Amino acid sequence: MSDYDFDLFVIGGGSGGVRAARLAAGLGKRVAIAEEYRFGGTCVIRGCVPKKLFVYASQFPEHFEDAAGYGWHVGERRFSWPDLIAAKDKEIGRLEGLYRKGLENAGAEILESRAEIIGPHRLRLNASGQEVTAEKILIAVGGAPNPHPEMPGSELCISSNEAFHLEELPKSIAITGGGYIAVEFANIFNGLGVETTLIYRGPEILRGFDMDMRTNLREAMEKKGIRVVCRDTILDVSQAADGRLKAETKQGHVFNVDKVMMALGRLPNTKSLGLESIGVETDAKGAIVVDDYSRTNVDYVYALGDVTDRVQLTPVAIHEAMCFIETEYKDNPTKPDHDLIATAVFSQPEIGTVGLPEDVAAERYDELEVYLAKFRPMKATLSGRDEKTVMKLIVNAADRKVVGAHILGHEAGEMAQLIGVALKGGCTKDDFDRTMAVHPTATEELVTMYAPSYRLKNGERA
Repeated sequence: MSDYDFDLFVIGGGSGGVRAARLAAGLGKRVAIAEEYRFGGTCVIRGCVPKKLFVYASQFPEHFEDAAGYGWHVGERRFSWPDLIAAKDKEIGRLEGLYRKGLENAGAEILESRAEIIGPHRLRLNASGQEVTAEKILIAVGGAPNPHPEMPGSELCISSNEAFHLEELPKSIAITGGGYIAVEFANIFNGLGVETTLIYRGPEILRGFDMDMRTNLREAMEKKGIRVVCRDTILDVSQAADGRLKAETKQGHVFNVDKVMMALGRLPNTKSLGLESIGVETDAKGAIVVDDYSRTNVDYVYALGDVTDRVQLTPVAIHEAMCFIETEYKDNPTKPDHDLIATAVFSQPEIGTVGLPEDVAAERYDELEVYLAKFRPMKATLSGRDEKTVMKLIVNAADRKVVGAHILGHEAGEMAQLIGVALKGGCTKDDFDRTMAVHPTATEELVTMYAPSYRLKNGERA
């Protein structure tokens, strides 16, 4: 029997922490997991899951409009924000219950408290003051929206956290940021009838994504009525006499809105964890520094998920947790594979992407073949909706391997998951070409683009 109270102590009850705790407990290890808020973490409680539910809700106005083109006559429409919030909360509660049940069934001890490291192998539960010891400590506390307290009026703004719990739907909102959180919420609020402005300091939204996806999405958003202001940023937010908010920007714009939402990045939740008490190394942003096996510089302390700021995606945290279990408890050293991660932006229309954007691929490979298709999706023909689907394949000319696949359109996220398998398997453009199309579908375009739209040599169009 170990001299420690627990074989493994997990700090953080998000997707990564829960997966590691459940698997370790299932192997017969004495496991405790401490969470100060709710089990499920950002993704389940106030991130991916409730956001996707909001996305569905915001799409119905267009569905109702499109129905007429297909012979359906929709009657009176009325939206209730309180009803959506209540339904969302019920589903989140159900999912949290499943997380707890999984831990309990595996035999992990659930501790509803913030845990702080106070010395070698030693932790304190802040809720009770109890001190415990653990042979290994796994930190999986995730991240939180950056509040940018240096900006005057930042305390008047909301983040994505508060957006899920607003008592009433605002009539107007200004969102500052150009990443996927800002873009997704701009589409959500606009779809629900909110006058929406997106303000981003960069020249184009969604930095890091392929430029064809970025520009075509912005154009689609603007057609839907979202005002997108690039090369600008909010400098000051103040309370107006009428109770609304006044947001002033660097370029001299003034926006009078009901709400201002800040979506300017996320920070690792490492404050007040006691990391300094045992010398755990962190970087300039506060992220915990780890090696390829999620090990910190302290031999019994590990970290995974967003708190390490490697790849901030829920499936990545879960994958890292499974690799941790394989390495530490199954004598099977396994590195998380962060290459070719498929991802989606649940905008309207969606973006699904895997592999390299064109500009990055052009820096990495001497010669590229680029296949690009832009077309009206079949669903839009009878509805009369003015929208386009964009599909793009980037191919290394030397070996014909597909190094990037990017899709803008309905269900692009679902497509990206499947095409991610193909790219992970090293498929070439020839493999795509000899694959039979499924007709009529949008995805058949991926296997019927036989001639490159253009070529790049040393980063220049040939």
